[in-house]
Amino acid sequence: MFFITLIIVLIGLLAAPYCLSCLKEYLRYRRLITSLHGPKSNPFLGNLSDLNCDDATLFTQLRQWAQEYYPAYKISAGLYLCVNIVSPEDFEVHTECVLSESVTSVSNRSTMDSAVQSSKWQTRRKILTPAFHFSILQQFVTIFNNETEHLVEVFRKNCHKPYINVVPYISQFTLSTINETSMGTRLNMDDEEDKTYYSTTHQIGKIFLYRLLRPWFYNNVFFYNLTPVGRKEKKLVNILHHFTSKVIKNKAKNFEEFEVNENEEINYSKRKKLAMLDLLLNAKISDGLIDDKGIEDEVNTFMFEELILQEINQVLNESNSQPSYNELQELKYMERCIKESLRIYPSVPFTARVLEEDILTSNGYTLPKSTIVNIHIFDIHRNPKIWPDPEKFDPDRFLPENCQNRHPFSFVPFSAGPRNCIGQKFAILELKAALCGIIRNFLLEPVDTPENIVLVTDMVLRAENDTVRVKFTPRN
Repeated sequence: MFFITLIIVLIGLLAAPYCLSCLKEYLRYRRLITSLHGPKSNPFLGNLSDLNCDDATLFTQLRQWAQEYYPAYKISAGLYLCVNIVSPEDFEVHTECVLSESVTSVSNRSTMDSAVQSSKWQTRRKILTPAFHFSILQQFVTIFNNETEHLVEVFRKNCHKPYINVVPYISQFTLSTINETSMGTRLNMDDEEDKTYYSTTHQIGKIFLYRLLRPWFYNNVFFYNLTPVGRKEKKLVNILHHFTSKVIKNKAKNFEEFEVNENEEINYSKRKKLAMLDLLLNAKISDGLIDDKGIEDEVNTFMFEELILQEINQVLNESNSQPSYNELQELKYMERCIKESLRIYPSVPFTARVLEEDILTSNGYTLPKSTIVNIHIFDIHRNPKIWPDPEKFDPDRFLPENCQNRHPFSFVPFSAGPRNCIGQKFAILELKAALCGIIRNFLLEPVDTPENIVLVTDMVLRAENDTVRVKFTPRN
């Protein structure tokens, strides 16, 4: 008994310096974060009373705080603190000081775990970069055009109606496109399993936000085993994993390894189509840079009119042929319209990151290492100091001469810095191809307008009830 007591005492003595160090670091963290201004909070509940409201009210509340506490402010959910950044200057300062981006788990992570995640990200980014080489993007244009033709036919069948809610059709189009380009397989919405996969991706985002605002759900053991919502999320995640695992196994059956030389371009001419999944499988086979779970993680991650029409007709010579890669590149006015649309309505309104080291904000506050930082892209894009009359749609904001003196982090629809979206050129090309098909075939008239569209808080920007109504009139 004496021996056991002695061991316990020795362990306590050895652990004491470490515990004191952790406590000291935590107290410093709390002191620095709590010194930052922000909305009034309850000592125990934090801002939960303000955060637990309907999605539309929460979206409006966040916009109000962004204006009131610019350029950065703190909010808390119980004992959990986070900092919200709404200025391009602070976004730029912190960009090089992050461990991980797009924090999808609300459970706590150790610094070591985050560092491992960061290392994995760097390796996988290197593997995937060739998938977005311009030679591969040229081949993806065929997929964009074919999916656009299918989308146009769907709209043609429904254009006799007073209006079409475009949200479900555009969502299916984008998911089908990313599936075929990333995994090399076409999504069939007539297939029950594919339909389930589509609906599951939507439900996952809603559960993530539901959990994020309820700190009592942050413990994984409690959440996934003792709550109906946690069990539902586990079931939905299993559906997604089953789908991607099936695609990966089918692809891997007859997969042939190919050579990737870091100092030379891949011999693209020998391959009909190089999907992202090809690169991931090749990295696994050739040098073990990634395992099956890593491949599955990466695959799961990847899932405005008359002047535009004039430009389309001019570039395509008024032919009915599908646009080529080079022709899509020439659609400069359309690209400015796309960018202005992404400024006003960024697809991803916020992104979350974890700081790897202390940073100093533009208003003199120190944000300590390990702080969770939310970058409010939506508010950066509507900053009146940078974007006069920010809600006005003006594609000429993106003329070269108007971009010269603008802060480089003031337009960030694809995030920014080393962790920016690897697929931004892919996305712009996809949008151009889709707009070519839609605008050449239909005159579009808004039924819902910015004045009556209610935006809600979600992982991607959404309208209330997923409804945006547009009147489609076939062109002669």
